Amino acid sequence: MSKPEQLRTATAGADPDAGLREDRLEGREVYQGGFLKVQRDVVRLPDGREAVREYIRHPGAVMVVPLLDDDRLLLERQYRYPMGRVMVEFPAGKLDPQESPLACAIRELREETGYRAGEWAYAGVLHNAIAYSDEGIHIFFARGLVAGRAELDAGEFVECLSMTVDALDQAGRQGEVTDAKTLIGLLWLQRWRQGAWSLDWQPAPT
Repeated sequence: MSKPEQLRTATAGADPDAGLREDRLEGREVYQGGFLKVQRDVVRLPDGREAVREYIRHPGAVMVVPLLDDDRLLLERQYRYPMGRVMVEFPAGKLDPQESPLACAIRELREETGYRAGEWAYAGVLHNAIAYSDEGIHIFFARGLVAGRAELDAGEFVECLSMTVDALDQAGRQGEVTDAKTLIGLLWLQRWRQGAWSLDWQPAPT
């Protein structure tokens, strides 16, 4: 048996991530805000040395890709303070305590845009800042939209707009839309329309 074959045999069934995993030795919460928490941990690296990891703990969020009946997309314009400018993005929001992702998606779409959807489909989850946050954003698609009155929170200012898929694609290519979750939503939409990725549509819960 050759040396490569011996190595493969010796490591068969072993943890394939063992040479990359970092093990937490100790840690503490260094900041707690309204919904974000900052954690500082000491970890053991794969080579035995120690390092510090600082990261944000996030309760999780949802994003909705709303499909209008005229084949356009419903989006929002909102000022994002860390960026210092207005961003174009799909409706989104954070999970409330004990709230399911679907319930959050239904609530956020209604509150931010006024629309209610007749059908919903869950696409999956994206992790948008893996180097410094554990935030996961659940991606939902919504169609059969019925317009209504928005119910924005105090201090929340949002403008709705509609765009074609091609227009959003062009805005992403030109760097006019840079929001990560919105670009992932666009990717999912395009792959679904191409028949490459599937969506399981379900009636809205009553």
